[in-house]
Amino acid sequence: MTARLHWMNQLNYAWRLLATGFCFVTFSVGALVLGAVVFPALYLTPAHTRARRARKIICHTFGMFLQLMQLVGVLKLEITGGHTLKAHPGALVLANHPTLIDVVALISLMPNANCVVKQALWDNFFMGGVVRAANYISNDEPELLIQACAEGMQQGNPLMIFPEGTRSVQGKPLKFRRGTAYIAMHGKMPVIPVLIKCTPPTLTKGAKWYKIPPEKAFLQIRVLDPIFIYQWAKPGDPPAIAARQVTKRLEHYFTEALSTHGSTTSGDQATHHQVA
Repeated sequence: MTARLHWMNQLNYAWRLLATGFCFVTFSVGALVLGAVVFPALYLTPAHTRARRARKIICHTFGMFLQLMQLVGVLKLEITGGHTLKAHPGALVLANHPTLIDVVALISLMPNANCVVKQALWDNFFMGGVVRAANYISNDEPELLIQACAEGMQQGNPLMIFPEGTRSVQGKPLKFRRGTAYIAMHGKMPVIPVLIKCTPPTLTKGAKWYKIPPEKAFLQIRVLDPIFIYQWAKPGDPPAIAARQVTKRLEHYFTEALSTHGSTTSGDQATHHQVA
């Protein structure tokens, strides 16, 4: 019985490894098709709607990709409070960033989400066409970044940011960058905190795609009620001091929330995005 169980576990691991590779290839090829075939057709539509149309396509495409990952047994996904994101257009969406998959999951929940991306993605062979079509905000010009983010939110476009600036390092405390605080204070829009947990960890910072966990990853996303973090700054404080204060408060808020909620399950309120 033990030998049979071991053999079944090995077979399951081999299948998930192959399925993970298949998903990576599918994602890359899909991005190329979008950038080379689908998005160029948007130039036949009015210029002021192109980015919005592209983001909607990305949202739906990412949703289908998540369904594929669940169908082939790579991932189990649970989302709680996803309706909150759609109910607050123009909000600043902040999330911890434990795995590469959470980017796809969050964008799949917001049809017109804007986000700040690394400049390298604009020239990436696979993702460049997608990033340019969606007109995401590049981080290569910090002096223009805050204004661009604020203007986008004021136009009703939700902005997604990972305050850590990169994927979380397992076992280390959260360390947020101050840019998020500047954006929140400048835009004065509601902030929607999102707590993300992936068990067992997969696609973490520095991990290769083929370093899969011993069992299927369970990605849990909990969307919390909006807060107004710009009020955390003391009136009259210089921007640098105010940003430092808000950043510390944000780190504390997320650390406490992740500790309090632990598992992000929420009984009957959870929305299960799983394929039977």
